[in-house]
Amino acid sequence: MRIHLGSDHAGFPMKEFVREYLLAAGYEVEDVGPTSEASVDYPDYADEVARAVAQGRADKGVLVCGSGLGMAIAANKVHGVRAVQVTDPEMARMARRHNDANVITLAGRYSPVPVVKDILDAFLQTEFEGGRHQRRIDKITELETRG
Repeated sequence: MRIHLGSDHAGFPMKEFVREYLLAAGYEVEDVGPTSEASVDYPDYADEVARAVAQGRADKGVLVCGSGLGMAIAANKVHGVRAVQVTDPEMARMARRHNDANVITLAGRYSPVPVVKDILDAFLQTEFEGGRHQRRIDKITELETRG
């Protein structure tokens, strides 16, 4: 599985942990930055990761900022992206099962590392259920095309 990963300065330490965790688990990881805790603008990294997912260059995206909220807002502006801010593993599983989420955003300042491990595992190992949920995803896609 190909995963694009990015953060802002507030999420940088967590991004570094996430990259190493995912690589150790055998995932192919493209870290789009940043490379330090110097101040950056989160929409730039959200856009890069979201476009990689939307264009099929990545199977999933992981974004980290201080709260995970700004990244989710920015990533969801890209057509075809369903980004969710997740704080526990069950939310990650539900986001995959029912919403076919393809980008996850994490709160670098608020999420404990053991919980982040479980969130990542749940998000990356859970499949979309399809069925009645596909009808709802189709409606979301229709909303995107209406503008």
